[in-house]
Order: sequence, then C-alpha cells, then structure tokens
Amino acid sequence: MHTNLVILAGGASSRMKKQVGLENLSAEEIAQANERSKGLIGVGPNGRPLLDYLLLNAKRAGYKNIYIIIGEQGDLFKEFYGNETKNNDFHGLIISFATQYIPEGRVKPFGTADALYQAVEQYPELNSQSYSVCNSDNLYSTAALLALRETDSPNAFISYDRDAMEFPLERISRFAIAKLNKEGFLLDILEKPSADVLEEYKDSEGKLRVSMNAFKFNGELLYPYLKNCPVHPERDEKELPTVLLNSLKDHPDSALGIPFSEHVPDLTAKEDIAEVKEYLKNHYPELNWEN
Repeated sequence: MHTNLVILAGGASSRMKKQVGLENLSAEEIAQANERSKGLIGVGPNGRPLLDYLLLNAKRAGYKNIYIIIGEQGDLFKEFYGNETKNNDFHGLIISFATQYIPEGRVKPFGTADALYQAVEQYPELNSQSYSVCNSDNLYSTAALLALRETDSPNAFISYDRDAMEFPLERISRFAIAKLNKEGFLLDILEKPSADVLEEYKDSEGKLRVSMNAFKFNGELLYPYLKNCPVHPERDEKELPTVLLNSLKDHPDSALGIPFSEHVPDLTAKEDIAEVKEYLKNHYPELNWEN
C-alpha cells in the first residue's frame, strides 16, 4: 500500500471570499475567511485549522508522506506545518510543500490538474509510485482515506452516495455525478446534471454517485495525461476529472469507484464555517495524535 497523500491547497478560494452578512461569525473568522486558504481557517479549538483534522485522519489511515500544494503566497502553511520546503516532521507525518505557480497572463491558478502536474514536477519520485490526492477544505474520514490506500485498482476515487450528503438539495443538485459500469469502474462524469438524466446514471445499487476529489492515482500511468491535460472550455482551468477520463480512453476499467455512504464536511463558503465547527465539536472532542 502506498503512503503518499497529495493535498490540494493552492486554489483561489473565490467563493469563500464573497462578501456576505452572517451574524454567527466573529470578526476574526470573517477576516480569516477573506485572507486565508480555506484549509487554514480556524474552525477547531484554539484556532487550529481544518487541515489539522484531515492530517489526523490521514495519519490514522496509514499515510506517511504528505505533499501540500500551496499558492505563491502560501507562507502561512509553513507557520503551521513546518518552515522547510521538504521533510518537516508534524506529529510523525513527513510534510513537504509544492508551489502552484500562476502562469504569466493569468490572475488565478490554472486548476487542480495544473496543481498536481506542478507538484509531480517538483517531486518526480511520485511519477514512479502510487499516491492519493484530496482537497484541503474537505474532511475525509479515516475509512475513506484508508480505502484509497487499500485498493488494487491503478486509479480510483471515493464514490459517494449523493443521498448521504448533508448539504442543501440545491447545492447537491450541482454536484457532478459519476457513471459506473456493473463492476464499479468509471465510465463518465457528468457535470451539472439535469433531472431527466439522473435515472440512467444510477449505479448497480440504484445510487447516484458523486466525487468529492478524493483520488488514488498510479503516478506512471497518469503522468502523460496530467502533462497534456486540455483546458476546460467553460471554466478555463485544467481539472483532474478531465485527466482521469482521458486516461480511461487508453486504459478502460482502470479507475474504480469505491462506494461510500457518509457526509463529507466542506468549507467552500462562509456559510459553511459554523456548520463545520459544530461537526468538529461533536465528532472530534479533542485532537489526539497518539492513536
């Protein structure tokens, strides 16, 4: 089983920075939401960030080498997790940082596929190994992260039961849905699904499955598709689902959807902060790094 986890944390956090009036947030929380990367917003006791909890679950799942992809202004990550670019010891995890540089002529990062491509260029050892990838602003369970380590499939993703997500229906309806074959391998990903096509996208259990960007990749197999990822025509970004689907054209049945039915706390917008704080209070009464 691999022990490498790459965490995407270099995005622009545009939705989090939108100005909204919320009475349940303090001035400090609003300031952090406007200024920090989402995974660094202090939602835990003593102002510890959400990323602490993701790292805790990663450690419990058996990951050892953590690569955090940060933006060009990502120095705050190093204040939390280690001053060196490589091989910082954080509660037994070895944390290294990759920087997602913004190409000349752009004002925002170039998407998740570009982030991962820049990371594996900076850490080329990943191109001969397997590794997992996830977001910094989602709290994936220990069980889900372990499932990515345990699968024998070259590539895989956690295939979440859409009905188990504890988000407003309007938000859930915007999630891209995955089409799987009877064996659970990925066939297609449909963005912004309309209600009239949902039935044909249900899996063998009659469930609609969504991806929350929790992947396992074979570095050698994925690299050429990562390097040559086209730009999404609407969002003007290079995205990991595009990379995965392009790899399937040459390597069918190589991306397994691992079924999970559980909620994934998410810090996308300011409205999520209070809910995530409550979730952590209920499920993580203390951060215990020893077990």
